[in-house]
Amino acid sequence: MWIAFGSLYAIIVTGSLVRLTGSGLGCSDWPNCNETQFVDISSGHAAIEQINRLFTGFVAASVILAVSTSLFLKPHVRLITANAGILVVGVLIQVIIGAYVVLTGLNPWSNMVHFLVSVFLVSSAFLLIKRVELVIHPPENRLCGDRQLRYVLFLCGCVVMFLGTVVTGAGPHSGAEQVTRLEISVKFATQLHSGSVWLLVLLTVVLAVRSRRQPGRWEREGPAISRLLGAIFAQGFIGYVQYFGGVPAPLVAIHIALSVVVWLCVFAVFLPASTLLVLD
Repeated sequence: MWIAFGSLYAIIVTGSLVRLTGSGLGCSDWPNCNETQFVDISSGHAAIEQINRLFTGFVAASVILAVSTSLFLKPHVRLITANAGILVVGVLIQVIIGAYVVLTGLNPWSNMVHFLVSVFLVSSAFLLIKRVELVIHPPENRLCGDRQLRYVLFLCGCVVMFLGTVVTGAGPHSGAEQVTRLEISVKFATQLHSGSVWLLVLLTVVLAVRSRRQPGRWEREGPAISRLLGAIFAQGFIGYVQYFGGVPAPLVAIHIALSVVVWLCVFAVFLPASTLLVLD
């Protein structure tokens, strides 16, 4: 399970490096790298894009392994197997989306979908791990405070992630030269994204304050909320530094990698308020 989760997270990072190095069209065809070669590493851009494509094979193998492992889980839980199956279907869908991204010349909307589906898949892998943990170590207490606030936090996290892709779609790192960008100013897109992040901070602080009023509740919920606050502030620091520093590619790569960490922290805080962890 952890191998599938790690590979799905890693391919998000490698995919961002393809864009940030301008290698998005290093291979201009699909499934061949170009019209004459299936594999081509004659240039740096082609090699980077090719490595990212080949890594997809490892990702596919890891999610198939997750499905196989779920079948031997005792007691067997069909919901867990279905969860693992979603990963396999999702990776196949990502292959199709990836082909569309290349064949449409890195259209920003298709790139945004490609990233968001990747986030969905890594979230599904995270959920799979949590479900397996429930089977192995059943919880003693399922109480969860402020359910509605957690749902609002989750929706705000969704908005933050979407607006982050808008910033990327409008920004300078298009993946290749002369690629169409979103018809929105980077400054305005960044302001929208930043505003949504500050709202996420506010909601998290409110949740933390309410949780700390009850020592028993904070003991259960505090670690996840604290991780979320730490991830948000680390991400915010990187975000402001990269913006005022002229959006250098290395910082953008860190920002993208951390964005997934922030999202998973939001997801972890939300999960106890949902029915996703109910297996019976």
